[in-house]
Order: sequence, then C-alpha cells, then structure tokens
Amino acid sequence: MPFFKTEFAGLLIFEPAVYKDSRGYFFESYNEKTFLNENIDLRFVQDNQSSSSYGVVRGLHYQLSPHAQTKLVRVLTGTIVDIAVDIRKNSPTFSKVFSIELSAENKKQLLIPPGFAHGFSVLSERAEVLYKCDDFYDKESETGIRYDDPQLGIDWKIPVDKIIVSEKDQQLPLLAQSKNNFVFQN
Repeated sequence: MPFFKTEFAGLLIFEPAVYKDSRGYFFESYNEKTFLNENIDLRFVQDNQSSSSYGVVRGLHYQLSPHAQTKLVRVLTGTIVDIAVDIRKNSPTFSKVFSIELSAENKKQLLIPPGFAHGFSVLSERAEVLYKCDDFYDKESETGIRYDDPQLGIDWKIPVDKIIVSEKDQQLPLLAQSKNNFVFQN
C-alpha cells in the first residue's frame, strides 16, 4: 500500500513504488487508479512549481472554502521540510504541526486536504517543488498564517538568521487572527 496515515485525519504520506536499474529509476508520481483504490477521489486541475534556494520559507498558505485546495506535494530536485498545520475548528489536532522531509531522493509525497495551512523550507542548496491542486488559484480566497507564529512553534530546520521569507508572507496574520472557515468533519 503506497499510502501511510498520519495522526492528522486526511493527511497522508504517499510513497510510490520506485523501480531502479543501471539506467536510473522509474516511478508513477500520480496514477488516478492507485488513488481511487484507496478511496481518494480527486480531480487535479492545476500544477504549481517553484524553485527556491537554501533558507527560503514559503507559507503558510491556504485558500478558504469554497475554493479550498487539496495538494499533492513532491520535490523534483533538492530537499525540503514540508509543513502542514491543522486549522479545522473542532479537530482533535487543531493548531498542531505536521512536518516531513521530502526530497528528490526519497520521492515521498504529502497529500494535504482542505483545512490545513501549508508551507515548506529549503534545506538543500536549491529545491524544485511541484504540487498538484484540485481547485484553481483564487486570489479572493487566498490567505495564510505567519511562518513564525509562536503558538505553532514550527521548526523550519533553518537557523533564524538564514531564513528568507517574502514580504507578502511576513504580512500574514497569526493563527489566532487568521481567516478560517474550516470545521472538522468526523
């Protein structure tokens, strides 16, 4: 089974089967049938790709409902620490942080459902990150949470003096002041 549950309802680690030989490797980074076999019925409509240097922190981002996005995140080159924060009201893991190292080498992917804020930090000299989304970008519903919210206490695995954050992300509110219309459904 290529999917591994986390302690966060709906947040899954996907480890595709990788076939290696003297030429290199091959794997299916996404196969609709594989996901459907696990009762994961998604229709991805947009792929996003970024390239970042060491120390870059992107996030924490999400879109409000009805434009909330499920994301399937993977790394094409380099290594990142991928972060998901549960922001679903009444969730047993509300405001808890999930962290996983994703890399071109380990080929792990993270499936992040709606109701999570998402971000990552770059641990390698450079990293290219690709993520699939099941809804389109919608500027009006775009929002987020500050990367350094003390309530969350996220360890980005980067020394504080080496962190590089966009001005836009520095302006995001703390979790307590953030816009949020997600409610945990058991």
